[in-house]
Amino acid sequence: METRGDLASIIPFLPLVLRSSSLYWPSGALGSLKALALGPDVSRIRSGEVLFDAILDLRESLGLSFRPLAHGSASGFSSFFDKLMSKEDSRVWFDNVVPEMARLLLQLPSLLESHYLKSDELFSEGNSGIRIMGPQEPGRVFLSQELIAALLSCAMFCLFPTSDRGFRDLPIINFDNLFAPLYWDEKQHQVQKVKCIVHYFERITSKRPIGSVSFERKVLHVDNSDHGLAYSSTTYWRSSTTPLCSFEVFSEGLIEDQPYEAIEVDFANEYLGGGALGQGCVQEEIRFMINPELIVGMLFLPSMNANEAIEIVGAERFSSYSGYGHSFQFMGDYQDNKPFDSMGRRKTWIVAIDALCNPRMRQYEIEYLVRETIKALCGFFDQSKYKCRIELSETYPKHAKDVGSSESKKCNAEGTSVSESSSVRDFQGSIGIATGNWGCGAFGGDLEVKSMIQWLAASEGLRPFIHYYSFGVAAMQKLEEVTRWILQHGWTVSDLWSMLAEYCNQRLSSKTFNGFFDWLLPGN
Repeated sequence: METRGDLASIIPFLPLVLRSSSLYWPSGALGSLKALALGPDVSRIRSGEVLFDAILDLRESLGLSFRPLAHGSASGFSSFFDKLMSKEDSRVWFDNVVPEMARLLLQLPSLLESHYLKSDELFSEGNSGIRIMGPQEPGRVFLSQELIAALLSCAMFCLFPTSDRGFRDLPIINFDNLFAPLYWDEKQHQVQKVKCIVHYFERITSKRPIGSVSFERKVLHVDNSDHGLAYSSTTYWRSSTTPLCSFEVFSEGLIEDQPYEAIEVDFANEYLGGGALGQGCVQEEIRFMINPELIVGMLFLPSMNANEAIEIVGAERFSSYSGYGHSFQFMGDYQDNKPFDSMGRRKTWIVAIDALCNPRMRQYEIEYLVRETIKALCGFFDQSKYKCRIELSETYPKHAKDVGSSESKKCNAEGTSVSESSSVRDFQGSIGIATGNWGCGAFGGDLEVKSMIQWLAASEGLRPFIHYYSFGVAAMQKLEEVTRWILQHGWTVSDLWSMLAEYCNQRLSSKTFNGFFDWLLPGN
């Protein structure tokens, strides 16, 4: 174990010690966890106040006491478990949930060791287990849901070392900042967020989950890609003959409730999770509360660069909710019935892409138009499908859509044969994109421009469709009309890009003050 590069990168950020090729809890912490696992008759922990004292003792045994927890977190724990939680729920929490979380923590060393052994069996030895996956380092990690439960128990008890996390551009991971706001202001949305997290632990301690979740840092090499495609060049976008994919608008419904096989877009912060473990409560933070397994990615995935995205496959949903922002409310249990793939992951694909924050007029500059399109493309891009498209275009420069012979054959995305007369669109898989007003709420982006950027990226990434959830925003009422008009005219990526670039140029030069939709449609 000592020679593993993956373990060496993550061990400074874990509360365990590595000795004689094995992982251990320090002896002081081990004794405290064993007492905690025996329940309140032994541990004497029956309140939030005493639980927090036990957390402080655990942190001291791990040498973490020199890094104080968030101001107000002690009172936050006490407020939630001793005042806001019902007596019956509190009894269940301290009698059953807390001891089972302690048992998960006692198993953390063995769960991690098993994880590394399994990673070696599936992938390259010594380099594919949980690790710090830094900027410009594409890669993927598979974690069992049981291991995730143990890691999140560690975060709940605030046991992760934090001293070097800022230096590595890693987001916060302990839950003290989640509870601290309850001290000075029991904001309902913050209470509801904690309820989601508490419900997750109630579920996984009553029945441990058995699936797996993968976390992938995706990197799009914009200037020197494997195929020599310079995505950062406007020439590339102006010359792309890729046809635009299908676009369907939903004025009602939520991305996470969509029933299709589609990548669900997380309107992310550059730091994965954004304010999920703080006071944030918009699209990304809500998703992390109802699918808490997403949080574990914050442990080992540093902030994203402009050409990076993070894709998470298999995260289970545990909570129902209503509202948004300050109106957010936990609405009880949610049973996730998504089917599993061959690797034990639920067929839930979530991709985190971060938009420009408060871009104002600079979002119309070509440099930033390219930046946003590349960011979305990185999240939507399907490498396996694109390889076949490249092979096709090298042989048939017009992307095969004008090839007349139906006798010849070429591989499709799955490696089987199809007619050369098939269009590029036939080479896509069935997994589309489910998205919405990305980068347009708190981040202040142009709704109309951002919707077109996502359409360009999904099309160039060879996805078969976009399902766009507009959340009933009045400004997007013309989106369906615009997309239908564009599709009726058979536009390609080049056509849409050229029009979007021209519109942005006119906005910058004050030649128009209309939105893109009114500017584009004839008669407006």
